Amino acid sequence: MTDQTASLSSFKSEEAQKKLRKRHWAERRFRMYGIAAILFALAFLVFLFTSIFTQGWSAFLQTSVKLPVEFSREVINPSGNPEAEDEIFQANFVKLAREGLYKELGIDPKDRKVRRDANRLLSRGVDVQLRDMVLRDPSIIGTTEDVWLLASDNADALLKGSIDRETPNDRRAVNDQQVAWIDQLVDNGDMKKKFNTGLFLNGASSNPETAGLGVALIGSFFMMLTVILLAVPLGVCAALYLEEYAPKGKIADTIEVNINNLAAVPSIVFGLLGLAVFINFFGLPRSASLVGGLVLTLMTLPTIIITTRAAIRAVPPSIREAALGVGASKMQLIGHHVLPLSLPGILTGTIIGLVQALGETAPLLMIGMVAFVVEYPTTPLDPATGLPVQIYMWASSAERGFVERTAGATMVLLAFLIVMNSLAVYLRNKFERKW
Repeated sequence: MTDQTASLSSFKSEEAQKKLRKRHWAERRFRMYGIAAILFALAFLVFLFTSIFTQGWSAFLQTSVKLPVEFSREVINPSGNPEAEDEIFQANFVKLAREGLYKELGIDPKDRKVRRDANRLLSRGVDVQLRDMVLRDPSIIGTTEDVWLLASDNADALLKGSIDRETPNDRRAVNDQQVAWIDQLVDNGDMKKKFNTGLFLNGASSNPETAGLGVALIGSFFMMLTVILLAVPLGVCAALYLEEYAPKGKIADTIEVNINNLAAVPSIVFGLLGLAVFINFFGLPRSASLVGGLVLTLMTLPTIIITTRAAIRAVPPSIREAALGVGASKMQLIGHHVLPLSLPGILTGTIIGLVQALGETAPLLMIGMVAFVVEYPTTPLDPATGLPVQIYMWASSAERGFVERTAGATMVLLAFLIVMNSLAVYLRNKFERKW
């Protein structure tokens, strides 16, 4: 009783209380450090997304101007033969668009200076727009149609506020006369900002207003398809063998160490490997989606193998023992019990590997997927590029319009990554079992 009383009194002593307060303060301080770290990370994330969004939202809008275009038969199809597509491809559609602009603005086409200033309001891609219209519907030849054509990059930038109207005339990319014409067209409802479908449909272009992600989206699709068809079955089978069949020993340990090391190898090394093996040795075409997919497959395999092995290990031993106890074979054990129960972890690891592959740039640069590709790739062997590489190419361009294109493409890529990560979380929560 005396010892207990002494112990209680020592606990209530001033020195003990001081140590207790110190311990509680250290705990609160540690908790504050954690909260501060989370707040800092969230603040940085908000700053990053705000910066990308403020620069990139305007890329989803594009300025167009409505002009009365006369599809002159003498210019487009002088022979009168509707089957003569060569004449259509050689026709001067830019001349037709400019004549419509002169008519809309009410200017004298004989004044060279005025004509030159007016021409700069139209995109250099209007010839492709008009040519495609004629190819789709040759019956418009010989008629006059109101057509929405792309405005130039500078006109688009002025309407979006990227060019300051208060800047002196001699230092502004759009002079006072062009500003007056733009205001005239806007007031008449003949110049508007519309949703930029070209951002998702067009291929590569040296003009910002006609550049798009079409080729990059198809190239990324082919590469992800290659990764899914190769990396997933190979990775799952390799993990199953190492966990269920491989004898434990130095060889298995060496393989495991090398797989873990491969997961930490810089991605550019895989690009060098792809350049040496797939292009130089096997002779596969440079800039092809197939080569990019093979390189990304090699890079993704370690991630899938590691996550699949972890998911297989998480299956309780009692499940294995019960299956074997009722007479199941090794194959039945794996197919009926181990794989279904480890599926959530396998799906999560696979999607994480695909997300990592979708955002890689360095290995694709090494195998030449920075080509200027205008036409859509129809097979994985056709020249193509990928979303991250397209962002890299636009970021290195000097034109003002590519700044918003870069941020807009980054938003598209982030949307894909967020959707895929959300899918991984959903699948894990839906199929995961608690033991």
